[in-house]
Amino acid sequence: MNKQELIASIAKSTELSKSKVNDVIDAFLGDIKNSLKRGKSVQLVGFGTWKKSKRKARTGRNPQTGASIKIAARNTVRFSAGKAFKDLLN
Repeated sequence: MNKQELIASIAKSTELSKSKVNDVIDAFLGDIKNSLKRGKSVQLVGFGTWKKSKRKARTGRNPQTGASIKIAARNTVRFSAGKAFKDLLN
């Protein structure tokens, strides 16, 4: 399911216009991004948790030449599904 399909599905089930649903989804995702940018995790009980995580610098290999390359440290996002979500899928 892509974003447009999600918007159409939510609009149908809530009887809201697609533009309002789009605004809500954009606000929701924006708030998650801003919280993670500030270093705070976002937890939705029964669904899951988004956390900011740090990846250490490491040495990798160029697959074409086999030469060693340095991969810089960086921040990333980790999502862990909640128990209810995992149970739903199994």
